Amino acid sequence: MIMKLPFLKRRGGGIDPTVKERLWLTLHWPKDQPTQLVSSCFGGELLLWDLNQSWRRKYTLFSASSEGQNHSRIVFNLCPLETEDDKQLLLSTSMDRDVKCWDMATLECCWTLPSLGGFAYSLAFSPVDTGCLAIGVGDGMIRMWNTLSIKNNYDVKNFWQGVKSKVTALCWHPSKEGCLAFGTDDGKVGLYDTYSNKPPQISSTYHKKTVYSLAWGPPIPPMSLGEGDRPSLTLYSCGGEGTVLQHNPWKLSGEAFDVNKLIRDTNSIKYKLPVHTEISWKADGKIMALGNEDGSIEIFQVPNLKLICTIQQHHKLVNTISWHHEHGSQPELSYLIASGSNNAVIYVHNLKTVIESNPESPVTITEPYRTLSGHTAKITSLAWSPHHDGRLVSASYDGTAQVWDTLREEPLCNFRGHRGRLLCVVWSPLDPDCIYSGADDFCVYKWLTSMQEHSRPPQGKKSIELEKKRLSQPKPKPKKKKKPTLRMPIKQELYDGNEEESVRESTGPVENGGMSDQEGEEETREPDLPCGVTSAVSREPVICPPVSLGFEKPKVTINNKVTLLKKEPPKEKPEALVKKRKARSMLPLSTSLDHRSKEELHQDCLVLATAKHSRELNEDVFADLEERFHLGLFTDRATLYKMIEVEGKGHLENGHPELFHQLMLWKGDLKGVLQTAAERGELTDNLVAMAPVAGYHVWLWAVEAFAKQLCFQDQYVKAASHLLSIHKVYEAVELLKSNHFYREAVVVAKARLRPEDPILKDLYLSWGAVLEKDGHYAVAAKCYLGAGSAYDAAKVLAKKGDAASLKTAAELASIVGEDELSASLALRCAQELLLARNWVGAQEALQLHESLKGQRLVFCLLELLSKHLEERQLPEGKSSSSYNTWSTATEGPLVERVIAIWKSAFSLDTPEHYQAAFRQLQNIKYPSATNNTPSKQLLLHICHDLTLAVLSQQVASWDQAVEALLRAVVRSYDSGNFTIMQEVHSAFLPEGCDHLRDKLGAHQSSDTPAFKSLEAFFIYGHLYEFWWSLSTPCPKSSVWVRAAHRRTTSVEQSQQLDDASPEEIDPQASQPEPTRPLELDMRLTEESERILNICKKLFSEQHARLQNSQRTVAEVQETLAEMIRQHQKSQLCKSTVNGPDKNDSEQEAEQSLSNPQSQCSKEEKNEPLSLPELTKRLTEANERIANFPESVKTWPFPDVLESCLVLLHIRSQCPGHVTQEIQQQAQELLQKYGNTKVYKRHCQTFCT
Repeated sequence: MIMKLPFLKRRGGGIDPTVKERLWLTLHWPKDQPTQLVSSCFGGELLLWDLNQSWRRKYTLFSASSEGQNHSRIVFNLCPLETEDDKQLLLSTSMDRDVKCWDMATLECCWTLPSLGGFAYSLAFSPVDTGCLAIGVGDGMIRMWNTLSIKNNYDVKNFWQGVKSKVTALCWHPSKEGCLAFGTDDGKVGLYDTYSNKPPQISSTYHKKTVYSLAWGPPIPPMSLGEGDRPSLTLYSCGGEGTVLQHNPWKLSGEAFDVNKLIRDTNSIKYKLPVHTEISWKADGKIMALGNEDGSIEIFQVPNLKLICTIQQHHKLVNTISWHHEHGSQPELSYLIASGSNNAVIYVHNLKTVIESNPESPVTITEPYRTLSGHTAKITSLAWSPHHDGRLVSASYDGTAQVWDTLREEPLCNFRGHRGRLLCVVWSPLDPDCIYSGADDFCVYKWLTSMQEHSRPPQGKKSIELEKKRLSQPKPKPKKKKKPTLRMPIKQELYDGNEEESVRESTGPVENGGMSDQEGEEETREPDLPCGVTSAVSREPVICPPVSLGFEKPKVTINNKVTLLKKEPPKEKPEALVKKRKARSMLPLSTSLDHRSKEELHQDCLVLATAKHSRELNEDVFADLEERFHLGLFTDRATLYKMIEVEGKGHLENGHPELFHQLMLWKGDLKGVLQTAAERGELTDNLVAMAPVAGYHVWLWAVEAFAKQLCFQDQYVKAASHLLSIHKVYEAVELLKSNHFYREAVVVAKARLRPEDPILKDLYLSWGAVLEKDGHYAVAAKCYLGAGSAYDAAKVLAKKGDAASLKTAAELASIVGEDELSASLALRCAQELLLARNWVGAQEALQLHESLKGQRLVFCLLELLSKHLEERQLPEGKSSSSYNTWSTATEGPLVERVIAIWKSAFSLDTPEHYQAAFRQLQNIKYPSATNNTPSKQLLLHICHDLTLAVLSQQVASWDQAVEALLRAVVRSYDSGNFTIMQEVHSAFLPEGCDHLRDKLGAHQSSDTPAFKSLEAFFIYGHLYEFWWSLSTPCPKSSVWVRAAHRRTTSVEQSQQLDDASPEEIDPQASQPEPTRPLELDMRLTEESERILNICKKLFSEQHARLQNSQRTVAEVQETLAEMIRQHQKSQLCKSTVNGPDKNDSEQEAEQSLSNPQSQCSKEEKNEPLSLPELTKRLTEANERIANFPESVKTWPFPDVLESCLVLLHIRSQCPGHVTQEIQQQAQELLQKYGNTKVYKRHCQTFCT
C-alpha cells in the first residue's frame, strides 16, 4: 500500500516553497489499533490514516476544527502516553520548538508548551497591543507572547522568516500597531509586521558586528530636511563596531545614515569620536543619549544633535541606558537617566538643569544624582517601572534581578530564580507587581516583586558560591520525580553538554543548595497545569520554560510526566491551598497592632479607657493615642481619620493604591480620592463610576482626567468612549483619528454627528489617504465614496493597474457620471486584456462607453490581423488567444472581412457612422516607433492607423487614407519590423498603389509627397524581397531587417559581397524550400523585372540631398560627443607624463575616423578637425535642412543611397536585368551624396 502525503495549505499561513525538500517524516502506530497510523506532514500537521478506507482521502487531520493548533514546522518525534484512567495521549515535538499533547480520542490539542532554543537576549512589551511581549532568542526566532491570554498561559507565536541569526535587540514602534524592529548577531536590522505573514523588511545597510540596541526617534538631517512625506519616527540602531545608524522605515532599501557625520559637523569635532555601544531617546524625542565603550555617556539635542552634556561616571563599556517615563506624579523625574556598564554599579543622573539651561558649550558631569550598589557583576539591562515614581529594576551577570527605589537609593527585592547570567529585564505594563526577565539559561521568567524573599543581591563569596552551586550541584532524585514538565527547562545546548546537567536543569530555582518555601509550594501546585493550563499564572516563577528536548533526551521528560499524571495528591493540594488564602486586609497595620504581646494589649485597654472617660486629656494621653493610632477604631472620628491616614500611606508605600482609594471612600473624601488618583495616574473604572456622588462637575473632571490617563496608557478607544459619556463627541473623534483608529472614529461620527458635518468627510478622506498609501485600494475607494469623492474612488481603484481593478474603476466612474474618466479607464482595461490576448474581454470593456466605439474598431482590426499573422505562422501573431466568434471567418481579403464585421457586429453601415468613428480616432496620437517598441504595442499603433485608413476609404477621403496607410508603414519601418511592413503591403495594397493613384487622380493629387512616400516604401520592400530571393529563393516574406541597421545593413552586405559568395550576403534570410516549381521562378522573375523597372521612383534626388544633410548633422554631433569624452579623459590622466600627447593622438585618430570630407585621400582622412570646423559644418547642414519644403520633411522616405546600393548589388548578381539608365542614375547619386562615413567605401567600390 502506498499513501501520498497531501500538501495542506493553511489559512493565513505563508507556504515555504522549499518545505517539501526538507521533509522529516515521523510515524506512530496507536496502541491496539492495527488499521490506524499517525504520520507527520510537510508543514507540521499530524494525520491519522485509516488503512481500511478504500476511498480517495484516507486520512483525518488532527485539530481540523481549530485554526493554529498544529505545529508550524516539521515534526521530529511522536510519543504515546496512557493516563491512569486509560486516556490515550500523544506527545509531539517539532522544529518550531513546541511540545504539544494530543487527545487521541478527539484528535484535538490538549496543551502546548513553548520552549526556547537559545539565550533570551531581549524583551519588549508592545506600547500599543498591551500585554504582547516580544522575546528575542538566540535560536534565530522571535517569540510573541500574549501574556493576557485567559485560555492559554503560553499563547506564543513564532517569527523566524528572514531572521537567520541570533536576535539580540528588539524595539516596538511607539504608535504603529504590530511594527517590531529587530537586530541580529550578524548585524542585520529589520522590521516585522506581526499582524501579517509577510517576511520582514530588511535594511540594506548592515552593521559590521552584533546589533546591541534599537530605538525609535525623530528624524534628523539629512532625512528630516527632504521634501515631501517623511516618517515622523525613524529607527536607530547601535552595532558592535561602534556606529549608530538611522534607518528610514519607509525605505529600508535605501542607505542608512551614520549619525557620527552629523555629530562631527554640528559640534565641529576634529578628534576621533568614541565607539558607541548604546542609544536611548528621551520619551519626548528631544534628547538623545549615547553610551560609549570608554564609559562616557553623551547627551545630544535635536534637531542637529548638538552636544550639551557628557557624563563621565562609568569607566567601562556602557551596556544599558534608560530614561525615566514622563507620566509620573512628579514631572521632573522624566529627566532622570539610569545607566549600567561592565562595572557592577548603577548610576542615576538628573539632567533637568542641564537640558533646561541649554548651555552654549558642552557640560561635563562627574557626580551622580543617585548611586545603586549591590550587584557583583556587570549590568546588562535596566527598566523603570511605569507604575511607580523612581522605581528601577536591573539585570546583572551575577544571576539576579534587583528592584531599587532610586530616590532613596534603597534595594527593595532580589530575584534569584535564573540559573545563569541575566541578559534582559522588563516591567509588566499592566501589573505593578510583575516583572519579566531573560537569561542565558534559555529561560524567560515571570516573577512578582512581593513574593521575593531577598531584598538585595548575594554579596561577595556568597554570590560566587551560589554561581558554583547552580552550575555543579547534582539534582536530588525525589525532586526530579516531583518536578512537572511545565517547568522543565531542559536545554538543547548546555555549557558542558552532558546529560546529567540537562536532567539537573529541571529543578526549580535553587539557592544555596535548597529551595525557598514559596518555590516548594509551587512544586506541589503545578502538576495540574499541563492538562489544564488555565490555572493562575501570577504566582509561577517560570512562565516560558526553556527549549525543546534534544533528540536523545525525550524519555526523561516523558517519564516525569507519566509519574505526575498518576499521582492524585498533588492534584488536590493546590485547590486546598487556594481556598485557604485570604483576601488582603484593608487595615493591616491596625490588625498587626492587635496581635502584639499581652502586655501591649492590656496597655491599649488602659489608654483607651483613659481617653474615653477623662474629662480633660493631658499631653501624655494625646501622645499615647498618636502612637497607638489603631485605637481610633474605638475613640472619636478625628482619631479614626488619623488611623485611616496612616493605613492609607502604608498601602501606597506597599504599591496598593486601590486599597488606599477604598479607605478614602470609606472616609467620605471621594473628591480627594479622585484628585490623588488622577495625579498618580491610578484612576480606575470603579472610581470614575462613583464620581457622580461628588457632584456633576467633579464627574466631568474625573472622566476627562481618566481619558487623559488612558491615552498615556495607549488605550485610546476606551478613552474615547469615556469622552462620549460626557458628550465630548468631537474630542473623541479627534482622539481616535489622531491615533489612527479611523474605523472606530467613523462609527462614532456617523452615529453622533449630523450627516453633513465636515468632520465626517475629513475622516473619510484621511482614512482613505492612509489606506491608499498602504496599498489597500479597495477599502480606500470605499472611504472616498463615503466622503462623496467618487472621482478619487475610481482613481484609487485603478491604481493597482490590473484588468479587474481597471474594469471595476471604469464601471464605478460610469455609475457616478464621470464619463471621461470611465472611458479612459475602460480603454486602459482593454489594453491590459490585449496584452493577455483576451480579445473577448477587451471588447466587453470597451462596450462600457459609446465614445470608445472607434477603439472597438481598432481592436477588431487588430484581432483580425493577429489571427491572420497566426495563420501564416509568423512570430508576431503566435499566442494563446481567446478570439471573438466573428473572427473565425477567414475567406476573402482582409480589408473586405474587416468592413463586413464592422457592419454586422458594430452596425457601421452609413457614411455618417464611419465619419463619427473617424472623428473619435483622429485626435489620438501615438509616439513614433523605435527598435525597442514591444511588438504588441506596435501592432496596436499600426492598427490604429490602418483603421483610420479603412474609415477614410469608406467615406472616399483618399488623401487621408494614403496618409494613414503611410503612417502604418513608417511605424513598421522605424521599428525594424520588415515582416509587418510587408504584411501591411500585402493586405492593404495587394495590387500595389495603382488603385490609389486612380482614386487620387480625380483630384489631381497623385503627386502629393504622402503618396510618393507610400509608393516608394512599397517598391523598397519588394526590392529587398527580390534581392534576398536571388541568394535564398523563398516565396514567403519572412525576412527581418532591423531599423537601427537599415542603413548599415546594405553597407555590411556590400562589404560581405566584396569578399564572400552571394550565399553569405544575408545570413538572416529564410531557408529555401527544398523544391520549387519552375513556374514560380518564372513568375518571380517577371515580377522582379517589373519592380526593377519602377525602382527609379526610389531615386529622388531631393530626398537624397535631405538625407545626406541629416547624416552630416548626426556624424558631426557624434564627433563632438567623442571630443568631449576625450577631453574628460585627458583631464583624468593629467598625472601621466605622456598623457596630453597620447590624448591628442587619440583625439586625432577619432576625428579622422569621423571626418566627412568629400575627398577620399588618406592624408585628408587623417587630418584632424578643429572645433570651429565642426561647428561650421553643423551650421551649414542645419541651414540646408531648413531650406527644404515642409512637405518633403514631413513624410519619411526610404533611404535613397541604400536603395542605390541594393540595386547595384542586384546588377552584380544578375547582369542584364538592370538597365544602363537606372545603373547610371544610382552611381551618380552615390558619387554626389555618398560623402559621409557610412557610404564612402561603397562609393569607391561601385563608382570607380
